[in-house]
Amino acid sequence: MELTPVLRSEWLKIRTLRSLPGALLALFAATIAFSAIAGVSDASEPGFDPLFASLSGVIPGQIAAVSFGAMAVSSEFHQGALRLSLAAVPRRGRWFAAKAAVIAVPVFLVGLVTALAALFAARAGLGPAAGGLSTGEQVRAVVGCGVYLMLMALFAAGIAALLRSGVATLSLLVPFILVVSFVIGDATGTVADFLPDKAGQLVLRETYDGTLGPWSGLAVTALWTAAALLAGAWRLRRRDA
Repeated sequence: MELTPVLRSEWLKIRTLRSLPGALLALFAATIAFSAIAGVSDASEPGFDPLFASLSGVIPGQIAAVSFGAMAVSSEFHQGALRLSLAAVPRRGRWFAAKAAVIAVPVFLVGLVTALAALFAARAGLGPAAGGLSTGEQVRAVVGCGVYLMLMALFAAGIAALLRSGVATLSLLVPFILVVSFVIGDATGTVADFLPDKAGQLVLRETYDGTLGPWSGLAVTALWTAAALLAGAWRLRRRDA
């Protein structure tokens, strides 16, 4: 079976499941709103990073990207949907690859647009404080933001395939991203740099300390994502539909 029809059928599922376009809309709206609020922050604070402040809305906004990835996969485990999908595409690896692709592409594209809009919204509030940002730094942050959100969505998709539950996936990842990651970061120092969210967020910063840089941080997030997808694919092959 050619991959193109599989991609087309999986894309149709993404488009017709209302919660998924809604998650992308929430990603766009939440990120811009929180970035605009951060744009009125005090630039005189020690360690102020105008680039990260401009894109800080990604921190809460990424929850929508995680939800998108988790729901896109977990919807297959309701009412026998997975049996129908695998009846049409018996090769489970091919089906899962197509599912990952139709998760990755829209999140990446929406992430690019969102990052660009958030950057402009925040820069309007920051004024001269953002004047020192170079074009290269801003392009790196916008592209990196799209990649980071895509990786987090795929990370959630892999965990959802492993746990076979969207609720369990979100119950695990949302507290981790919003609470546990910060607590671990405060307690363990540089070890937190290698957490999937902390590592990837380095690409959003103008200045950064520690072992990792912007692209090596994204590489660490990519490794976490690859591990989650491989674990999800393994569970998919081992369990009955």
